[in-house]
This record gives sequence, C-alpha cells and structure tokens, in this order.
Amino acid sequence: AVLGCALLLPTALAEDCPSPCRCWSLGEPWGTRVECSSRGLRSLPALPRLTRSLQLHNNSLPSIPAGALDSLGHLQQLELWDNPWHCDCHILYLKLWLEDFSAPALARLRCASPAHLRMKPLGQLTGNDLGVCARLLPTKCLQFFWRDLLLIAGGVITFLLVAWALKLSKKLICQLTLGGRRLRRSIPKTH
Repeated sequence: AVLGCALLLPTALAEDCPSPCRCWSLGEPWGTRVECSSRGLRSLPALPRLTRSLQLHNNSLPSIPAGALDSLGHLQQLELWDNPWHCDCHILYLKLWLEDFSAPALARLRCASPAHLRMKPLGQLTGNDLGVCARLLPTKCLQFFWRDLLLIAGGVITFLLVAWALKLSKKLICQLTLGGRRLRRSIPKTH
C-alpha cells in the first residue's frame, strides 16, 4: 500500500530540469511540471520535451524566441503573466503561438514597452502597433519548407516517370502483340 501511494505522488526530476527551475514528474504518460516562476529569468531556459505544465510568471522575460515552444507537444498549462513584455517584432511569435494555444493566457498578457504600447494587451496588437516586421520564422520552419518542397518535387517527378514508363510499356506490349500476329500469319500451317 505504501508503494502504491508513492507512485501517485509527484517525484522530483533532476536530469532535464533547467537549473533555476524546479520540476516534478507527473508520471510517464502525463509528462513533467516545470516551475520557473519568480526566478528573475531574462530568457527562456531549455525546457524538458515532455513539459505538460509550465509556470513562467513573475519573471523578467521581454519575449520568447521564435520556435521555442513548438517542441512542447505535451504542454497543457502555461502561465506567462507578470513579465515585462517588449512589444516589437520579436513578440509576434508568442502572440501567434498563444492565439492557437490559449486565448485566455493571451488575454492576461500586457505590453510593458515601448512607451506607446504600455499596458496594451498582447492579443490586441496589430501590424500598425509593431511597425514593419519581416516575418520572423524559426530556422526549423524554413528547413521543413525546403524538405516539403523537395518531397513534393520528388513526388511529381516520380509520378511523371511512372506515367511515362506505363505509356512506354503499353506501346511495347502493343508492338509485341501485333508483331506476334504478323509472325503467326507468315508461318505456313503444316497439317
């Protein structure tokens, strides 16, 4: 019975947990809880791949790097409020990511700077607010784009080669069939 109770309690993790944070395993199928709130973080630490719950509130995070949250496929809870978000082009990734992940989490975030956007909710930012932004895509996205483009081109080329081979084989079969009939006609029958 004691062993059964021990399995239900979260256990501390040491291996994948970023040093300023505390982590607990919620059990293998449930992932990891990562507690990084009130740690004075100025940048996002490397997070465990199986992070299910992530607390980053009450830190000094001005933005989240593009692509930093994309690998957290198990994430279900995210706390980001009370950070001094700097609302320029670098905040665009976080805004777009939160629009897909959690509208309520996005609604709680407000810009701290620049001065003309102070206290404006991140969810209400427009292209006019951010100025001229070149679309900030993580390098990973560009790699996937080129990989997908090559796969599509390879598929089209393969399709064309198969269609050409089928047409050629059909023509060859017709020639063989016709050639066999001519050959049979030219051979005299002996009875």
